[in-house]
Amino acid sequence: MEGEKRPAPYEGLFADGHLVLWTLCSVLLPVFITFWCSLQRSRRQLHRRDIFRKSKHGWRDTDLFSQPTYCCVCAQHILLGAFCDCCGLRVDEGCLKKADKRFPCKEIMLKSDSRALDAMPHHWIRGNVPLCSYCVVCKQQCGSQPKLCDYRCIWCQKTVHDECMKNSLKNEKCDFGEFRNLIIPPSYLTSINQMRKDKKTDYAVLASKLGRQWTPLIILANSRSGTNMGEGLLGEFRILLNPVQVFDVTKTPPIKALQLCTLLPCHSARVLVCGGDGTVGWVLDAVDEMKIKGQEKYIPQVAVLPLGTGNDLSNTLGWGTGYAGEVPVAQVLRNVMEADAIKLDRWKVQVTNKGYYNLRKPKEFTMNNYFSVGPDALMALHFHAHREKAPSLFSSRILNKAVYLFYGTKDCLVQECKDLNKKVELELDGERVELPNLEGIIVLNIGYWGGGCRLWEGMGDETYPLARHDDGLLEVVGVYGSFHCAQIQVKLANPFRIGQAHTVRLILKCSMMPMQVDGEPWAQGPCTVTITHKTHALMLYFSGEQTDEDISSTSDQEDRKETELTDEEIKTPQSY
Repeated sequence: MEGEKRPAPYEGLFADGHLVLWTLCSVLLPVFITFWCSLQRSRRQLHRRDIFRKSKHGWRDTDLFSQPTYCCVCAQHILLGAFCDCCGLRVDEGCLKKADKRFPCKEIMLKSDSRALDAMPHHWIRGNVPLCSYCVVCKQQCGSQPKLCDYRCIWCQKTVHDECMKNSLKNEKCDFGEFRNLIIPPSYLTSINQMRKDKKTDYAVLASKLGRQWTPLIILANSRSGTNMGEGLLGEFRILLNPVQVFDVTKTPPIKALQLCTLLPCHSARVLVCGGDGTVGWVLDAVDEMKIKGQEKYIPQVAVLPLGTGNDLSNTLGWGTGYAGEVPVAQVLRNVMEADAIKLDRWKVQVTNKGYYNLRKPKEFTMNNYFSVGPDALMALHFHAHREKAPSLFSSRILNKAVYLFYGTKDCLVQECKDLNKKVELELDGERVELPNLEGIIVLNIGYWGGGCRLWEGMGDETYPLARHDDGLLEVVGVYGSFHCAQIQVKLANPFRIGQAHTVRLILKCSMMPMQVDGEPWAQGPCTVTITHKTHALMLYFSGEQTDEDISSTSDQEDRKETELTDEEIKTPQSY
């Protein structure tokens, strides 16, 4: 034992030092690599944003293209990169600067000294043509080869093979394709600019060159509505139309965007609102401001692409209960061209607080859909409060309706709005109405309520006149609670129909009650609510999106007319 050598103390310390060193390397090296990668990524993002800001293209970056894509500069296959949401150009990240120099984007206005204003040639871009597109020369499918091939005009959307492209086709005049009646040509805006310099305002002369069918369309999209589809839709509309016609209302308020109508012929413009019922109301308020400014002859007709949760107004106008991308944007534009003009009643809701020392002005709202006090307003109030705290969690239409269901179930147990008939007084056209034991009162302007339910008709087993949105009448109904609302929505019960009126007056005598106007809720103390007719709005109705309920209600109305005619024939003796 004594003869054995013991290890020197410094050898153990040396071994421990190696262990500590390797441990530090194994921990710090991944951290350093991660930090270095994030630093490089942030540098690339700053560099890319700088290019985006200085570029004339509307660049958007993406982590994955939805279809096989090739860079328009280097012709290499790419999975990620950037695309222009105006002209459709797609490039790799490293080719952005070259693409800016080589390819011009869509021209909003023409340079008056470059070429004739009434002769605009095609603007061709090579590669990445839409799927299932066909050559205008040989009528064969384009873009079928796995490489950068074939051409597309960014205005008329025509496609042509590389082999079919000829000099005559390159210099051919562009007719703006299928949507020529919706597009504002760059030459028109150039001529308008010149006329304004010359202090001329006779725009009808310019419009006569474009034909009587020219009804230019303005897109007003809310990128934050409902399912957050607005951002993608803005790009798709910019590709099909002139980018100057497309606005994001979160960046450009509707009242500013609608000033474009003053550069167009009188009563020719149409507006497509992409958003929920709240966005539609915002746009219609801007239209009313145009009337106040004396711009009534430039007021457009309004269509709706429903992106919200309820979408009752768009459903009433035939545009469906919600848009989730199932219909191509090109088909949406076709539907707008086929839509018919109708009128929509708009109502003034005045809320006057009670109190001896109340010096505040009455609150005023504009109603397009409905006003309510009771359980449905309570559900909307809870939903609105939670959405304000965490708006990112409420981007799904299904999730939003599930939240409404949760609060409706909760109110079935709590019954916060019970004994409403003891707290309010209701007058229809100046006559007081006795109310049964209700929990809610709903005043309707349109046929749909609560995300697609025809409330006034109920189960449809009783003969009541159909609710209309242009007759100057309001339909007033009562509900017995949240469970009764659910029964009505699945057609297991009828509402308590109170009546129809031109003017509605509701007096809240005591306590706080939830109220809402077109989905905008608040908690209200003792007050007097007066609803009177305000004005009409020019809307576009599309008959191609009728639901089964619309068809059944229309057929019921026709059956009633036939029955009435038959009864008259029986009562009236025939003359020979």
